[in-house]
Formats: sequence, C-alpha cells, structure tokens
Amino acid sequence: MPALRCEPNDGRVADKVKEEGEDLTIRRGQLIKSPFFLIVVIPTLIAIIYFGVFASDIYVSESRFVVRSQDKSSQTGLGAILQGTGLNRSADNVYVVRDFIESRDALAQLESRENVSRMFGAKNIDFVNRFDPVGFDNSFESLYKYFARRIDVDVDSTSGITTLTANAFSARDAHTINASLLAMAERLINQMNARMQSDLVVSAQREVNVAKAAAVAVGANLAQFRTSQQVFDPERQSSLQLQQLSKLQEAIVETKAQIAQLKSFAPSNPQMSTLTTRLESLQQQSAEQMSQVAGGKVSLTKKAGEYSRLQLEQIVAEKQLASAMATLESARNEALRKQMYIEVVATPNTPDVPIRPRRLKGVLIAFVASMIAWGIASLLMAGIREHHD
Repeated sequence: MPALRCEPNDGRVADKVKEEGEDLTIRRGQLIKSPFFLIVVIPTLIAIIYFGVFASDIYVSESRFVVRSQDKSSQTGLGAILQGTGLNRSADNVYVVRDFIESRDALAQLESRENVSRMFGAKNIDFVNRFDPVGFDNSFESLYKYFARRIDVDVDSTSGITTLTANAFSARDAHTINASLLAMAERLINQMNARMQSDLVVSAQREVNVAKAAAVAVGANLAQFRTSQQVFDPERQSSLQLQQLSKLQEAIVETKAQIAQLKSFAPSNPQMSTLTTRLESLQQQSAEQMSQVAGGKVSLTKKAGEYSRLQLEQIVAEKQLASAMATLESARNEALRKQMYIEVVATPNTPDVPIRPRRLKGVLIAFVASMIAWGIASLLMAGIREHHD
C-alpha cells in the first residue's frame, strides 16, 4: 500500500479554516456586544417572549348609561316641548357620577363587596399585570393606583352617554366589576335625590314651623289681651256703646224739650221734678258711656289701638303661615320634579373572548421604540466620535 504524503498546502488550509472560525467567533461576540443587538434585538425578543408566552388574557366588560333629570327649565318652542317629556340630559351630574366611579370611595365599596385585591392578585396573572406581585406594597393607595388603570369612564359631551369599561383577567370578574360600579352609581344618584328632596322640604318645613309658632304666639297674645282687658272686640263694642250714647243723647234732647215746654205753660206741674230727675240720670249715663268710649286709660279707644296692633300682627302671621305652607307644597312638588335617575343604554356584558393585550401591537411598539432608541444612541455615538476626531 502506498504511503500517504502530506502536501505543504494542507497545513495552510487548516490554518485558514482556524482563522476563519476565530474571525466568526469574534464577529459573533462583536455582534452580541453591538448597540443594535443590545438596544433593538434583545428588547424585541423579550417583547415577543412576553406577549407570546407569559402575558395574561384580559377580558373587557362594557356598559353605557346616561343621567337623566326631570328638571324643566324655562324654555319656549321646541325646547320646551322636548323638556316636557321629562327626559332631559343632566350634563353636570354625568361628571359627578364619573368622578365617583373613579374615586377612592367607589373602590373602597367595591373592595368590601367583591374583594378586588384578590381578583387582581391571583397567582395565574402574569408578573407584570398582577397586583403587588412580590407582596411589598399591598396598601389601599397602591390598589387605587392599580385599579385606576383597569377602568375607564368616557363621557360623550355631545350625546351625554357615558361608557364604563372594566378590564379584568376573567370574564366573570370583568362583568362583576362593571355591574357593581353601575349599581353604586345608581345608589349615588338615589342618595343625591334623597338629599335634594330633604334639603328642599326640610328648609320649607322649617319656615312653616317658624310661621306657625309666630301665629300661635300672636294668637295667644291677643287672647291674653282680651282676657286681661275684658274686651272681645273694642271696635264693635265701641260701635254698640256709641249707638247707646246716641240714644241717650236723643232722650236728653227730648227730655229737655219737655222740661222747656212745661216751664212755658205749667211751671208748677208735678212732672217737672220727674223730668228733671230723668234728665240728670240720662246725662250721668251719657257721661259714663262717653268715658268708656273715649275716656282715660281704660277707655275702648285706648284698648282699640292695642287691639288693632295685635290684630294686625295676627293677620300678618296668618299670611306668612299661608305663604310658608304654599312654599312647602311647592318644595315637595319641586323635589319630585327635579328627580334624577340613571338610564342604562347598554347593560354590562360578559365577554366570551379576551380582546387584550394586543400582542402583535405590543411587539411592534417594542420594536419601534427600540429602533428609535437605537437611532438616538447612534446619533450620540457619532457625535462623540466626531468630537474625538
């Protein structure tokens, strides 16, 4: 068998292959250490792995509602006809409901009823989306910041329709959160209605009570005056006494005429003394009646002034009471007329498939962001090299 001979070129080929392998290893090392690989390739691979394998499915439950009010403001024409239906849109209260749904009070009620911290802290949720994954900060404030990213309340200023969206990691949890928030919003509106009705009616009732107390006090003062002065109606009593006084004056005039006639024709007539006595009696009665009507402090004239004042106070108090009663009735009608309520346009749905996360979109965003970062880094490095050169 002929012996093998080693050609001189075989050693050079082996050296060349070895050199090419070393160059390939060097280029691979340089590629791994290159800015493009670190800034673009690695983040994009991480995004692909996360969204493709680890990212938890997110279910979205949506409901729509509008806050209505029966308030009928003073408008004319078509606006008045439309408002007469009692379906007026309450724009201000829509934002009140939105702020309540996004508030800590709403989360506190939801936590006490549904235990949302347990919903979002389940072990089957991926590390990025789970609430407090390492158990470092499970405070209510941390839960509020986390929960604020899971709900969205969008108000359409044109139609007044509010869209409530709840995101959760199971269809049942998403529906439960949405339905609970909607029920709490309805309770808030009912509380506002009750408070508004209470404020209107209580204020009007307070005025009625004050007016009634004033009317009772004035009536008591008038009754006390009648009892203490022993008079019922000074004006009527004065009128009766004046009538009696007028009759006495007529009798006095008649008696004087009779006396004058007897003096002329029969001065010694025995009736003269009788007529004289009668005249003195009539004059005394007339003087007494006159003193009672227009005499001193106990006269009906003096009593009539005080009585008129008390009677005027009673009339004013009765009118104030009647006005307060009318205001109370109007307040009750107004409270019912301005009642607000939530009209549900679309009830909370139970999603059958998850629509988030948008995995391809997430990968593309990561890639685009990495490319932008690499472009900025390339410009900075080029500027640094130019500065050194």
